[in-house]
Amino acid sequence: MVKRTSLNLDLDLVQAAKAVLHTSETTETIHRALADVVRHDRLRRLTERRFELADDELAELRRSRTEGTPPVSPTR
Repeated sequence: MVKRTSLNLDLDLVQAAKAVLHTSETTETIHRALADVVRHDRLRRLTERRFELADDELAELRRSRTEGTPPVSPTR
C-alpha cells in the first residue's frame, strides 16, 4: 500500500541519508531508511532469542549446511 503525503523534512538530514544509502531520490531514501530500521529491529530481537540446541542437534545443522560442499582454500 502506498499513501501520498506531505512531510516536513530536514533536507540536510535527507542529503546525509542519501549519501549513506547511495540513493538519489528522497522517496527512495526514506523507503530504504525505514526498511533498514525495521531490519535492524528484527536482527536485534533475533539476537535476544535463546537458541538451546544439544551438541548433536547443532552438529546435524552444521552437517546439512556444509554437506557436499568442497573445502574452501585460503586466498592470498
